[in-house]
Amino acid sequence: MLLSLEDATVRFGGRAVLDAVGLDVAEHEIVCVLGPSGSGKSTLLRAVAGLQPLSGGRVLLDGRDQTGVPAHKRGVGLMFQDHQLFPQRDVGGNVAFGPRMHGEAKGERAARVRELLELVGLPGAERRAVASLSGGEQQRVALARALAPRPRLLMLDEPLGQLDRSLRERLVVELREVFHELGTTVLAVTHDQGEAFALADRVVVMRDGGIAQSGTPLEVWQRPADEFVARFLGFDNVVAATVSGQVADTPWGKVPVPEGAPQGPAALLVRPAGVRLVEPAEGLRCTVAARTFRGTHVAVHLQPEDAPRLEAACALRDAPGPGDEVGVAFDAAEIVLLGKPSALGSGS
Repeated sequence: MLLSLEDATVRFGGRAVLDAVGLDVAEHEIVCVLGPSGSGKSTLLRAVAGLQPLSGGRVLLDGRDQTGVPAHKRGVGLMFQDHQLFPQRDVGGNVAFGPRMHGEAKGERAARVRELLELVGLPGAERRAVASLSGGEQQRVALARALAPRPRLLMLDEPLGQLDRSLRERLVVELREVFHELGTTVLAVTHDQGEAFALADRVVVMRDGGIAQSGTPLEVWQRPADEFVARFLGFDNVVAATVSGQVADTPWGKVPVPEGAPQGPAALLVRPAGVRLVEPAEGLRCTVAARTFRGTHVAVHLQPEDAPRLEAACALRDAPGPGDEVGVAFDAAEIVLLGKPSALGSGS
């Protein structure tokens, strides 16, 4: 295992900002850490980098305990949200900085700079001034500079946070291709779920200094571990339920649940794709409160008479308008039981 955190703990004034975290990152793996502000994700990154001392536990790189090893001797690369390029150096000077500090010969440095600038889509940009670059170009130079010393682990802190959405979406695909081509091991922190799910081999969701869930993007999306993770991922169709057999009693009436579902009290998630619109007489009667265009589909917000709101995902051509009366039926394949209900949401 390239990186292992064993009970990694950071306390500020007695409060555990990082609370006995255990995390492994394999060589060549891309792991993205997600979580709301204050969940501990940036502290985790700083602890691995050696910028934040641990109050307890260990960080191991290649099986070696990093306690007391300063940041510049850990062999890890860092790329921050604000690029932190050297304005007095041209693009080539920025990218060559790391190899020069490691004593690499001038010819080798120049070849490395050329190779990396080509890889990040800026061939021949060595002599360009940093101030002449767009935000996206600066991001590419920052990435090339972070990769230039051949770090065994590259860490990204909100790497695309300052860019507009369309540029972020394009760059995140390119980043993944670059990392896989180079075989780079990556630990990235972001609050943007789309970014994390597009970039990562594995997603780690943090809450209150601990890990709430870890898994492939597909696993986390399809099976949120609990109500917190579901709501953090943007799923709002969550209510308290009581499961009996293959049916759950909910504020939305009786809802089918997957075969083998645990019995008794539970928090129940219905994905928007599992909210089917039918004739008003054929299901739970709802009024369309609003609808939001989401690019690939329309999110239709439905208000039942005496129950929490529901969100349905509809094709644009099929989406009813505000004020329309519809019926709702539920698809058991899109229903997830999230364990015991909590007090996180108003629907539970």
